[in-house]
Amino acid sequence: MRRTRDLARGAALAGLLAIALAACSGYQAPGGDNSQPQQQPQRAQQPQQQPSAPAQADAAVVKIVNSRFGQILADAGGRTLYAFTKDVKGSGRSNCTGQCIATWPALTAAGTPLAGAGVQAAMLGTIQRDDGTAQVTYGDWPLYFYGGDTQAGQTNGQNVNGIWFVVSAQGKLVKAVSSGAGSSGASSNGSSNGSSNGSSGGGYGSSGGYGDSYGG
Repeated sequence: MRRTRDLARGAALAGLLAIALAACSGYQAPGGDNSQPQQQPQRAQQPQQQPSAPAQADAAVVKIVNSRFGQILADAGGRTLYAFTKDVKGSGRSNCTGQCIATWPALTAAGTPLAGAGVQAAMLGTIQRDDGTAQVTYGDWPLYFYGGDTQAGQTNGQNVNGIWFVVSAQGKLVKAVSSGAGSSGASSNGSSNGSSNGSSGGGYGSSGGYGDSYGG
């Protein structure tokens, strides 16, 4: 009888142990759902780089070059730049129009003018011409080319009719006349030799349709 009770007790204990084992096998730690995929740590997003602004294709560059008149203004290609004394400095307008601008083309820019070597950026600016284009200024002087300069470095327009002059790095008009000027120099284009700018002067004169009052 006692042996039977021991066997029954053992069977009961075995059953309880089986139940306990079954319960333990299904136990999950708090917050640990094995059925869910493990989340990967998120990577910090890299800031998106903005494309750099393209260079202004039509931006005018003004730089300093050496000449027989000292250091003067020129464009990016080395072509000499001039100021017109009939312009009123700082007035914001140009007095060179019509036949004048045909001989003395304005330095224009579609964007902000850029300071090249030796140029003070703060002295650069623009004015609006009557045709809507923006003419570059330096030290409040509108800047021009001369049609008689066919190559970089030429200064044929210096002192023409005593009203056209090259411009220094300080924005001053250089009114000196080179003592060594030849047929392509400043003195040959001065008011004392105005007739040399006719048909024998490369077509920049009255025979070319340009008024003498502008020094053409």
